[in-house]
Amino acid sequence: MAQAEHVARKTPAQRPLSPHLQIYGWTWTFVMSGFHRASGVALYFGLGLFALWLVLLSSSAECALFAYWFMGTPIGMLIVFGFTWGLMHHLIGGIRHFIWDAGCGFDPVMRRRMAMFTLVGSVTATILVWAFALLTR
Repeated sequence: MAQAEHVARKTPAQRPLSPHLQIYGWTWTFVMSGFHRASGVALYFGLGLFALWLVLLSSSAECALFAYWFMGTPIGMLIVFGFTWGLMHHLIGGIRHFIWDAGCGFDPVMRRRMAMFTLVGSVTATILVWAFALLTR
């Protein structure tokens, strides 16, 4: 009898399965959560490139010249610009999550504003960092 009860409990529930991207609506918090995860992955690989750059700088004069040359090319600058934006976005997104961990900002309007600020703030911070870097060359 106990075996029959156990089998009866294993039948699938008559309700929908876990929602997925076709069910969820695209909200600001949903998109910024995805960007936060993607920026974390990009930073992982970006730090590997940064370590490679440091190794090239410390290897020889020819390697250092190659590293400086590559970072001055459009593709090198685009990589560094993307790394800078990923860093700023992940930083501001982390602050947003820290605020949530403190138990604040769960109001729907505040969640949306914080998510929008994450995008606007990260783009603004990236532009300010690059403007400062280019002006103080």
